[in-house]
Amino acid sequence: MRMLKSVTALMMLALAVTVAAHADNSQQSKMTTCNSQAGDQKLAGDARKSFMKTCLSAGSSAPTAKALTAQQQKMKTCNADAKTKGLKGDDRKTYMKTCLSGPAS
Repeated sequence: MRMLKSVTALMMLALAVTVAAHADNSQQSKMTTCNSQAGDQKLAGDARKSFMKTCLSAGSSAPTAKALTAQQQKMKTCNADAKTKGLKGDDRKTYMKTCLSGPAS
């Protein structure tokens, strides 16, 4: 009976260690993926920071059917930056045109 309890305890410990290791690898994988995507889009500064925040807070590291295309992500980032800068009217329009016509991803 003691042997059974010991084996069970060891199995539970091994399972806990495996789950913890998998969680770390999953987060590392997500960071690598998001960093790569930001690099592909040639994002820098606030745009990169905004993208990384959005990407890392996503529920899953695997792309879903609702994942944004590169152009949609660029539009979202440029829009957020324009809002942060408080741009309106012609200034916003000019900024968005410049931001969106930047290097293609």
